[in-house]
Amino acid sequence: MPDDIVLTLVTLTFDAADPAALLAVLAKYVVVSRGHPGCRNIDLAASATRSGRYVIIEKWDSPTAQQVHFDSTDMVEMASACNGLLASAPQIDLLEGISAHDLA
Repeated sequence: MPDDIVLTLVTLTFDAADPAALLAVLAKYVVVSRGHPGCRNIDLAASATRSGRYVIIEKWDSPTAQQVHFDSTDMVEMASACNGLLASAPQIDLLEGISAHDLA
């Protein structure tokens, strides 16, 4: 990995009040966001221990790329579309990659 890349990881955790509707919103967000500049990968996962919990895991080339994405219309659209679909506010965590790397 080039020296100028400082991987930034983000987790977004959502507890659904309407799982089917929320899953549709999150799946669309993941697909469209993978094409954003600086995106290494974005995955959507369902919790195996908490029914109705979904987690998005994002990997970005830099903190700047991640912040630009969070200010994007796709992020704002996803957040707006979640209105009425959540049991509680989403949990967002910004992580620094210590041993994160791409296998390919």
